[in-house]
Amino acid sequence: MDIKLIMKSARSAVIEIADGGTYLTKEAYKILLNGELVKTAETVITSLFGLKPETEYEVTVEKEDGSEKESLHFTTDYEFVTLNVREFGAKGDGVQDDTKYIQAAILACPKKSRVLVPKGIYRITSLFLKSDINLEIAKGAELRADTERFAYPKLPGLIQSYDEKDEYNLGSWEGNPLPMFAGIITGIDVEHVLIYGEGVINGSGSRENWWKNPKVMVGAFRPRMFFINHCRKITLQGVKFCNSPSWTLHPYFSDDLKFYNLIIENPSDSPNTDGLDPESCKDVEIAGVRFSLGDDCIAVKSGKIYMGKKHKKPSENIHIRQCLMENGHGAVTIGSEMAGGVKNLTVEECLFRHTDRGLRIKTRRGRGEDAVLDKIAFKKIDMDHVMTPFVVNSFYFCDPDGKTEYVQSREVMPVDDRTPCIKRMDFEDINARNCHVAAAYFDGLPEQKIEEIRMENITVTYAEDPKCDVPSMSAGVEPCSLKGIWANNVKKLKLKNVSITGQEGEAIVLSGVDKLEE
Repeated sequence: MDIKLIMKSARSAVIEIADGGTYLTKEAYKILLNGELVKTAETVITSLFGLKPETEYEVTVEKEDGSEKESLHFTTDYEFVTLNVREFGAKGDGVQDDTKYIQAAILACPKKSRVLVPKGIYRITSLFLKSDINLEIAKGAELRADTERFAYPKLPGLIQSYDEKDEYNLGSWEGNPLPMFAGIITGIDVEHVLIYGEGVINGSGSRENWWKNPKVMVGAFRPRMFFINHCRKITLQGVKFCNSPSWTLHPYFSDDLKFYNLIIENPSDSPNTDGLDPESCKDVEIAGVRFSLGDDCIAVKSGKIYMGKKHKKPSENIHIRQCLMENGHGAVTIGSEMAGGVKNLTVEECLFRHTDRGLRIKTRRGRGEDAVLDKIAFKKIDMDHVMTPFVVNSFYFCDPDGKTEYVQSREVMPVDDRTPCIKRMDFEDINARNCHVAAAYFDGLPEQKIEEIRMENITVTYAEDPKCDVPSMSAGVEPCSLKGIWANNVKKLKLKNVSITGQEGEAIVLSGVDKLEE
């Protein structure tokens, strides 16, 4: 067992207990602060709350029988003042609209200080962040979003500059600059913000409000639970997000982001309630987060067509580790709005359970020449009841143009400025148990083949009573079950120590694969 400090603030910290476990530690551990027992930890990434500013702490992690223990020391950060939202007029009674009182506390908060939301139910619409604050949602506190959509401010999609030479983008919907209701927590051009605590942010989504006719724009598109636009150095720790109106966490054109120990929980049948969708973001760390929701757990994006082509800002340097993904369509998805490209994405030491797909790449003709995927790596992943563990779909058919002849044709098309590109992907040390549909489904474009896929130390076994479904969402793909690896239009496929047991038919079926290495 080894422990290390991941982050600290004036009032909280995150530690990692490395005992060989994936998301969950191999056994429970007692955690002591300055010799006093404060909690029992069962997750590798674990948060500590209730700390005091500028205080030295010794953290000791020990086995429950006391046979092994490790310690580390740190000093918490400076804090100037705490502004309690109750002192600004918030009641936390679940009846009064507390938005303006909490907003006043945020606006009044000086640098290196805390806005405290204590125990209670606070009915709100949109709260807007400002730079250099810590916002604590305390244990027993719930920010509960109002369901009256026209009580929310709107963020226009594009606003033309006065000289008509440029534009200002605020709102976004599925990769396009479109009007949206402001997020329940919104940050625009802010930096150095920490949102943390043991409380809850509840989006109040249901079939009676936000999830009714979810694709229809009524006034503006549905709000996100957390939306930041052109922000820097933002950290979220510990908070539970639930019942999101649409995508839960949506960082947009933002850099240096940390997401630790969060719980993101939406009903499995809720529409488009993705967990965390970094879009055109750089330097993102996601660790110790538990996802259970109604769409993709993590979906990495970079604009549909217009934004990707205009700004050419990829999502890059994204590190996902020690997370639990459950019940979503895809555990980690890239696309389909990825016209600016995605590169340097690493997913390691994670658990995928009961998701439709493990890796899910969604792209297609028309995304453009900047839609380049490169250096995508999955390592040390444990999957259980994942329908199809690996899916690369170059013919994704959603959206109005998705089923056109140009997008869906399997014939060779000209390579031009509309043609996306998939370069290198690496998969190693992955165990997929109780697979249902197919071990892997790689479908590249005939005119722009997937350049390289490397699979090493991969084990796939199948469920006793497998479900039948389509491995990818593209025209002509039939439902199936118990299929092995199917690879189409790949320049180089390397398979080393790949074991597939229990499939029907051939374990590996290749078409248009230029080079196979085993």
